[in-house]
Amino acid sequence: MPRVGIYYHPSFSRKSYLTVGNRLRDFPEALEEVLKLPGVRLFECPRAPEELICKVHAPDMPRLVARDSLCATAYESVGGVVAAMEALAKEELDRAFCFIGAGGHHAGYRQFWGACCFNDVVIALTRVREISPWRRFAIYDTDAHHGDGTRELVQKDPEILHVCFCGTDYASADGTKVDVNVYDLAWQPGVDRAYVEAVRRELPRLSPFRPDLLVWYYGFDTHAEDYGALGLSEAAFLEIADLMCTAAAELKVPLQVVLGGGSLPHLATATIPPIIRRLAAP
Repeated sequence: MPRVGIYYHPSFSRKSYLTVGNRLRDFPEALEEVLKLPGVRLFECPRAPEELICKVHAPDMPRLVARDSLCATAYESVGGVVAAMEALAKEELDRAFCFIGAGGHHAGYRQFWGACCFNDVVIALTRVREISPWRRFAIYDTDAHHGDGTRELVQKDPEILHVCFCGTDYASADGTKVDVNVYDLAWQPGVDRAYVEAVRRELPRLSPFRPDLLVWYYGFDTHAEDYGALGLSEAAFLEIADLMCTAAAELKVPLQVVLGGGSLPHLATATIPPIIRRLAAP
């Protein structure tokens, strides 16, 4: 059975950017059943050190973030993503799900917006490159919005495959930076199937890239009822989770899921435990 780590901090359900509508109000209680599964463990997110954050962001970013009271959970949000990736790199875990209180993919070198404070994924892979042989990372971002901060930070790094499902079409010359326009699919008949197929078509990039880790940046803000609405249902998210699990298994690499955007508590409760069940499946 896969060893699965869930990274969570109590503050994420009480004070954060991304509890618009108190989205995590049912957690951690909603994890009760999945925590009974073999190999699944719950970890409390540690606080990320400022020194590590400044290896990715401008020296004055901590000061800028400190001015925003909605970034109160930023350090724990980064800390959980870092701790999970470290555990995966050390082969202590096979898969991980990371809750966050403040997002990451809109945070660039010296700017942050859109409910994001520090770029959790880029900070984590920077740390893991220091402590392990891992060098190559694949990031698939299905949040409703373009991961512009992540793209800025990894644009010149050929060892990071960044595939973002957003509102434009783009592919870098080396094929490692890709945008897929899914906005044209929004609210069309069969949008669930079309969106899932758009993700499926991009997965063959993984095999020749040979990543050490697959990261899925999961936002449920694309749901028909949420603020980034593209018309998707819960079923689409679970199908994408299956695709990510299968891709990681075929590549024989770990899978890390990092929670992104989304505001509605019933969607968090309806989708996160089933995704973790998929991570825990043999």
